[in-house]
Amino acid sequence: MRSCSKCNNAKAVLKRPKNGDKLCKDCFYEAFEDEIHQTIMDNSLFKPGERVAVGASGGKDSTVLAHVLCLLNRKYNYQLDLQLLSIDEGIKGYRDDSLETVKRNEQQYGIPLTVVSYKDLYGWTMDEIVAQIGKKNNCTYCGVFRRQALDRGAVQIGAHKIATGHNADDVAETVFLNVLRGDVPRLSRCVSAVTGGDGPLPRVKPFKYSYEKEIVMYAYYRRLDYFSTECLYAPFAARGFAREYIKSLEAARPSAILDVIRSAEEMVFSAEATGERIPQPQSCERCGYICSQNVCKACQLLEGLNVGDSTMGISKGRRRRRGGGSEGCA
Repeated sequence: MRSCSKCNNAKAVLKRPKNGDKLCKDCFYEAFEDEIHQTIMDNSLFKPGERVAVGASGGKDSTVLAHVLCLLNRKYNYQLDLQLLSIDEGIKGYRDDSLETVKRNEQQYGIPLTVVSYKDLYGWTMDEIVAQIGKKNNCTYCGVFRRQALDRGAVQIGAHKIATGHNADDVAETVFLNVLRGDVPRLSRCVSAVTGGDGPLPRVKPFKYSYEKEIVMYAYYRRLDYFSTECLYAPFAARGFAREYIKSLEAARPSAILDVIRSAEEMVFSAEATGERIPQPQSCERCGYICSQNVCKACQLLEGLNVGDSTMGISKGRRRRRGGGSEGCA
């Protein structure tokens, strides 16, 4: 490979999937980190003095996120109190191993770690849930429980915001899934860098425009310590098929991922046009968790588990879900 197209001094070691630039390691680090800083500033993701719970799974995305946020926090004086927050879903041979990586990250980055488990919160592990309901809707349960567990863990440590490692590929996949579901209102909301901005605990996505391949490259060249095994139940998720489709688009057109995101950003729908009744936040009458209905999705699913009815709380057919919960991890 020829010399770096940016500095023209060092030898280029990689070609960026996003734009084809041939860069040396140092110039790639700078470009990658600067783009994330720009996303943070353009979307006002943080305010000085905030405590930020960094969702940490031990995988490449969350590990790179923790590394980059620590680096940028020092470099640009964000004045953030960063803390790692991990969810133990109770998947033997996967989460127990990945948590060991997160514990090493805690020492490597000097960030406090808090672990919240499904077993403690709900009385069930994902292994126990799958043993009871099978693998058909397991990602629905995990997505709903994980989202609430992150919120509960963040409240526990006094966080003002949750930062997640969802990358550009994840966002594009979510757009595609919402198209398949006919969920028009979520098409524009799902690409926002900040969700729940009007609520007590917003979530932010600093990697909104960062390609998954570049995150992997960054982790590789930085020699970061991360866990690379896929969730044992992931092959049965609908998101996997969306991922394959997005990857095929990227292979034919490298800008396709950003094109999908930009297109969704331009889609603005009024509640009147979509027929959507905007739900008002309220507290679940059972657990007290903030939700958009009398009983939150997690409690509905939990009730089904406890009475042996795996269909309780699961949406049927093509009916749109109003304020229910996420079926996937993004």
